[in-house]
Amino acid sequence: MAHTARADVWDKVELRSRDQIATDQLSALSRQLDYLYRNSLHYGEVLKEAGFARGDLKSLDDLRGLPMTAKADFVASVAKAPPMGRFVAAPREDLRRIHFSSGTTAAPMPQFWTQFDLDRWADLYARNAHAQGVGPSDVFQCLFTYAWFVGGLGATMGYQRAGATCIPAGSQDTERQIATMTEFGTTALCGTPSFIIHLGEEMLRRGIDPAATKVDKIMVGGEPGAGVPATRKRIETLWNAGCFDAYGCLEFQPIAGECAHRTGPHIAEDFVHAEILDPTTLSPVPDGTPGMLVVTHLDKQAGPLLRWKTNDIVVRDSRPCSCGRTHARLIGGVRGRADDMLIVRGVNVFPSAIEDVVRSIGGLADEYQIIVDDSVRDGETGMLKGIRLKVEAPGGTSAETVATEVKRALNIRAHVEIAPSGSLPRATHKAQRLIRNG
Repeated sequence: MAHTARADVWDKVELRSRDQIATDQLSALSRQLDYLYRNSLHYGEVLKEAGFARGDLKSLDDLRGLPMTAKADFVASVAKAPPMGRFVAAPREDLRRIHFSSGTTAAPMPQFWTQFDLDRWADLYARNAHAQGVGPSDVFQCLFTYAWFVGGLGATMGYQRAGATCIPAGSQDTERQIATMTEFGTTALCGTPSFIIHLGEEMLRRGIDPAATKVDKIMVGGEPGAGVPATRKRIETLWNAGCFDAYGCLEFQPIAGECAHRTGPHIAEDFVHAEILDPTTLSPVPDGTPGMLVVTHLDKQAGPLLRWKTNDIVVRDSRPCSCGRTHARLIGGVRGRADDMLIVRGVNVFPSAIEDVVRSIGGLADEYQIIVDDSVRDGETGMLKGIRLKVEAPGGTSAETVATEVKRALNIRAHVEIAPSGSLPRATHKAQRLIRNG
């Protein structure tokens, strides 16, 4: 599992100075705002209501004078002008792709791409693949699903552009995935951390050692994983391969990808302007401080977004990376969702921190559940006194051992239940391990 930084980069823009990055972003934002004034029904109104005229953007800080965009705005937009909504900023004849949100919390919302946008999307994924060492010698097997979900198609387009032979395998069952991997000599994988672990465990159950395959590069996304030290270690040990973090969302694909040094995904700062804000006060926080990521497109055509609230908590580091790239990194990837943060007796805890503890304890299986219900709430205040934690312990680890380790690492109380081996749900896409009941 030897990975070294490439001596070259996909695009020289990755090496520009911080001052040049800021200058380039200001120019790009000015063009993007002018484009939105002329082409977006939604933002044309928003900018006018904010008293923001063309040419008013004199510095990147001026962007904070504009309102943020949230999912509720999409819902209202589509309700006013179904089915496309009022965010689309290109003629229907120029649209080449429509993807939708999963619709887990609201009706599925459409997002749009022109050919220019698709080329940009593929190029950014190719940049990430190139930084990981992917090239024409690689066979890339994509485990992300295809259809409405954006990850599979985007990754396949990008790795293909980077020179890899691509196998879009996301719709296949586990048996076919394993057969494809062994028959075609797959060297690079991508998928959710949960499914990558599940696939490796399935291979072991069938007498196939994933560490003995040709796979040596694994890109994960869709949920915290590579940014969780114990989960990254679990994947790298299971597969004897480098595990690379990537980050994006339906509205912004992709935002960041990790280089061979694996010290946090590099933000594509020529594609997005990133703000890191206190999730409560919405004021900027300095590098090294956790905050909510708010992103703005710099050069999208079909539906650019201004100050999109991702609700993801990240930590930015703007210092140059050892690889030579100057684009800022998200240290530890996505720490969690702002709305997933648990406050237990005054201690702020993200599910990803609990995952890191669970996966660091020997004798436990990979699956677990965090349960928040009335049994762990104070009857008078409703505040959390602890959490319920379900784990599988095929190695005989006791509930007391798990609870003690959670207390030591996070300073919270965990009521641990040892579930029968194999009883907790296995994830084939994004895992849902935080369960709120009341």
